Amino acid sequence: MSNLDPTETIAEAFSRTAEKYDAFAEHHPHLTRLRNKVYAHLDGLLEPSTRILELNAGSGVDAIHLAQRGYQVHATDIAPGMLARAHDKVERLGLNKSVTIQECSFMDLSQVQTGPFEAVFSDMGGLNCIPDLSPVIHELPKVLQPGGLVTWVLMPPICLWEMAEILRGHKNLAFRRLSPTGTRSHLEGLYFNVYYFSPQQVLAWFGADYQLVKLEGLSVLTPTAESKNLAIRHPRLYGALAWLDDRLSAIPPWRGWGDFYIISLRYQPKNR
Repeated sequence: MSNLDPTETIAEAFSRTAEKYDAFAEHHPHLTRLRNKVYAHLDGLLEPSTRILELNAGSGVDAIHLAQRGYQVHATDIAPGMLARAHDKVERLGLNKSVTIQECSFMDLSQVQTGPFEAVFSDMGGLNCIPDLSPVIHELPKVLQPGGLVTWVLMPPICLWEMAEILRGHKNLAFRRLSPTGTRSHLEGLYFNVYYFSPQQVLAWFGADYQLVKLEGLSVLTPTAESKNLAIRHPRLYGALAWLDDRLSAIPPWRGWGDFYIISLRYQPKNR
């Protein structure tokens, strides 16, 4: 058993898997589709050249794509192995003027450099490693301009694809997200908890200073992000599910279900 604290454990686990993380994303049409839906969501709400603070930036996949779309990105993470790969990508692609990188935890936003920003972004459930998002939300005014946007991609308790595993007798997998104490996860031999938040919980944590702008489910009916094979081996079936997925993702209750959901809120402080 590791004697590292949870933050150190997560940083070490993702540093160890950094190379595999990038390799797994190659030739992964389903994951590419999910990321493109996130980028389209942002494009619909942000102006070109917007300055974005990215939390849990990992190996820089999103920062690179956002910079190539015209945004200015300050990418932060706590995993040195991931950040090393992000640095390499930025240098190789000549994006130093569009992407800056800092080793910094989302739990310590007062240490973020070059702010304030016009948007704060986190993708693919990077914030689901703590049981309560309110400490992060409390710190957002230190880095986010009034009128700025928060766009987070979070994992909800209801994932129909996982719940369907009950049909194969996998009860623990089917209902693991419903545990109020989180789910024990492991990566590269290290263990940490993952927690799942409903949109209603998240909106309650944000409070009156943040107004909901848009909420949409991500992979409501299509597989979880870990799944490569369906899109590759059965493209017609996958295409049909994706078509239906796109049409349900903005409709309650589907918009709060899925492997993830995308939630965007506008920071409009009442007392300034």
